[in-house]
Amino acid sequence: MEKEENILGTEKIGKLIRKFSIPCIISLLVNSLYNIVDQIFIGQGVGYLGNGATNVVFPLTMICLAFSLMIGDGASSYLSLKLGEKKKSEAAKGVGNAITISIIIAIIFCAVTLVFLPQLLNLFGCTDALRNYALNYGRIIALGLPFMMIGTTLNSIIRADGSPKYSMTTMVLGAILNTILDPILIFKFNMGVEGAAIATVFSQFITFIFNIVYIKYFKSIKLDKQTLKIKFSTLKKVLMLGISSFITQMSFVFVMATENNLLGKYGMESKFGSEIPITVLGIVMKISQILNSIIIGIAAGSQPIFGYNYGAKKFDRVKQAIKIVLGISVGISTFAFILFQTIPDKLISIFGQGDQNYMEFACLAFRIYLLLTIFNGIQIPSGIFFQAIGKSSRSAILSISRQIAFLIPAMIIFGNIWGIMGVLYAGPFADCLAFILAIIFLIVEKRNLKQGESKSQTIQEDAIKPNNLDKQVIITISRQYGSGGRYVGKLIADKLGIKLYDKQFIEKVAKKTGLSEEYIENNEQKRSVLESLNNGYYSGLNNSDELFIRESELIKEVAQKESCVIIGRCANFILKDKENVIKVFIYGNLEDKVKRATKFYDLDEQKAKKEIKRIDKLRANHYKYYTQEKWDDSSNYDICINSDAFGVEKTADLICEMVKEKELV
Repeated sequence: MEKEENILGTEKIGKLIRKFSIPCIISLLVNSLYNIVDQIFIGQGVGYLGNGATNVVFPLTMICLAFSLMIGDGASSYLSLKLGEKKKSEAAKGVGNAITISIIIAIIFCAVTLVFLPQLLNLFGCTDALRNYALNYGRIIALGLPFMMIGTTLNSIIRADGSPKYSMTTMVLGAILNTILDPILIFKFNMGVEGAAIATVFSQFITFIFNIVYIKYFKSIKLDKQTLKIKFSTLKKVLMLGISSFITQMSFVFVMATENNLLGKYGMESKFGSEIPITVLGIVMKISQILNSIIIGIAAGSQPIFGYNYGAKKFDRVKQAIKIVLGISVGISTFAFILFQTIPDKLISIFGQGDQNYMEFACLAFRIYLLLTIFNGIQIPSGIFFQAIGKSSRSAILSISRQIAFLIPAMIIFGNIWGIMGVLYAGPFADCLAFILAIIFLIVEKRNLKQGESKSQTIQEDAIKPNNLDKQVIITISRQYGSGGRYVGKLIADKLGIKLYDKQFIEKVAKKTGLSEEYIENNEQKRSVLESLNNGYYSGLNNSDELFIRESELIKEVAQKESCVIIGRCANFILKDKENVIKVFIYGNLEDKVKRATKFYDLDEQKAKKEIKRIDKLRANHYKYYTQEKWDDSSNYDICINSDAFGVEKTADLICEMVKEKELV
């Protein structure tokens, strides 16, 4: 690990980007091609109505994918977190629960889809002309949903188990099989859309089989019947860790359903009819997704480069890395823009021929809807860049703004004013707004990087008095902002002659992770609501998870060898199974907390109130995310004490008395 960290901080940026980005690009391209291969052969063998049918079925598979990724990505994060905490049995339980719930949900989805397929297709904008094709295609796809969902769930877990090549190989194998079987079944056996669906399901089945076989060969855990039994507390944690993947995928479903319905409605009022716009724009979006997959792969592969060098305060390397990534991405999006504007008829012909109206609308869709596709080369990498450096709010805003905040409202409003053309113009409108937002965030961050040579912190340990305890005792202190909890902890440590662990953790974690002390201090123990959307483009362990794992390890290390006072950091939860731990929660009156904040943090009264509310909310979110329990729930502590009722000195005395009484037990 140390070797790789040195490489991230010393190797040439271009070489690092090639090393880390190429596997990401391949993986994402395989996924994109999986979706698009059916449409190529269906368009050639069946016609554009067959492609339109696949477009109205596609949101259904995206819903299933959303649940699969929530379970799979949640289980992979849970596996990594628990292995980091040295809790293999809990890690195995999380993976086992994920596999079980994946099987249950997959079977339910299969049954529901088979029964309610006509109604579901109506929700996704199916027209009468597309209905028979969509039903024939959708019924077979529904039979394969269990294989797709379970296989996808296992794919994420296999990557986290340390076998990304195996995971990628099974995906590539499935994609190759689908590409081979599609023309055989569609052309040689004249099976039409049913043949394409069978090819897809068989390919998913093969991937499923390979992933099932891997279960016996997990490197880090062992599964048994007990781990497969549902434990709702464990399952809840797994699903919460994967919620960002679910939200991201469901946003695409919402966009596609809205788009199909609007295209059908306004297309009917135009010379193009309903089916041509639904078919064409579905193809256009999937072609643009190939472009986006390359850009996402480059940026996602560069995440560790951004994160490490930002944390290590090597801001010149951060600027160099983002400059190279943006340059490559803009180059790719510019090339795509030229293709979309100059040969749209050639691109659409790959998916089969149509009448004059079909070709005319295809050219309009490429040239209008993807008019500002160049901006994707800025907007997409920017979101991933901010995720990598821990600016989760900016990352989440950039991830969801284009689709949810800009595109859908624009399609509805513009469609109402200009009909089918308004829906097309909503594309460049959303791209423009997302680009402006990304540029603003980047300019602000560039200024921050210029000013980034901040002062290094020097952590000095307090002089320790002789230990006054006969037995080892650990005191964990959770506290509201402004309650004086940190000072109470210092007084306790002084009175008992034991160590206080607070900012010392920052120094130690910085050495283990390569993240700067400033970065850790500003980001640890705080989790905003937008953090749950932080994995919009690329899932896996983010910096917050890494900090929690490393601090958990350090907390257990110090608790194992000596008596001490530990401030915050979920220590009461991390040490809940250890004996001789006194868990304390310190709170205070708002008026007194405001006075402390104004005195010690140089805030005025109004800002102090807002800061108290903000920090306490972030601490509560952080605690809830990693423990699934309430931060201020008294049942999580041995004592909850109002520091303002007794004063900080008396509060410290009371806790010291508790410690000495516990020694006698």
